[in-house]
Amino acid sequence: ALHGRFGEDGTVQGALELLGIPYTGPGVMASAIAIDKLMTKHIWRADGLPTPEWMKVASVAQTQAALSALGCPMIVKPAREGSTIGLTKVTSLDQCEAAFALAVATHDEVLCEQFISGEEVTVPILGSGAQAHALPVIRIQAPDGNYDYQAKYFTNDTRYLVPCGLPEGEEAHIQQLVLQAYKSLGCRGWARADVMIDAATRKPYLLEINTSPGMTSHSLVPMSAKAAGISYPQLCLQVLTLTSLDYAA
Repeated sequence: ALHGRFGEDGTVQGALELLGIPYTGPGVMASAIAIDKLMTKHIWRADGLPTPEWMKVASVAQTQAALSALGCPMIVKPAREGSTIGLTKVTSLDQCEAAFALAVATHDEVLCEQFISGEEVTVPILGSGAQAHALPVIRIQAPDGNYDYQAKYFTNDTRYLVPCGLPEGEEAHIQQLVLQAYKSLGCRGWARADVMIDAATRKPYLLEINTSPGMTSHSLVPMSAKAAGISYPQLCLQVLTLTSLDYAA
């Protein structure tokens, strides 16, 4: 799996299209849209799918204004990045300057997002079109509730719960929601969607879709697949059988 810029933003996918080499995961347009959090949110909102409120900002002053509009705490992050790189959870007005500087150093478009207090879950999706289906939900328990870059890659304290322990109806609703989100962006093959569940209302909010999620034996997609009775070799074969091109010769 190729992560981040060039690997999952449609660049490599476009090169493979030109070479006529089938590849795994979403195509050029879906990959380019999914890595762009602003465009993703616009499409989801147009399709009536829930995602946290947001504002695009271009200065420290606009970031401070966003804090007043969206509430505190607030998330500040680059519009085109993954793995929480460049992301800050702002808890006071005086943090806005550093948060904006960190985000804009990663990408020139910066997004301020409403913070949803509650549980974070992630859901892999396999398949294309009518055959697409969501795998079991994974509930994430990070130290101090902050699932940041450190918690994702460098700590052993983060817990991944599958079965997730959510009520059956709630898990099924989230699976249906991420499937709608996947199809809304035109994804195919496979991906993984991140969701926040509001602690007060239990309403799920879509955060983003990862079109090239990790595929080591310890990654989240294999973890969810195992809970569905799919072994790691079987999962790899399923993903490989879904290789395709946007424009087959």
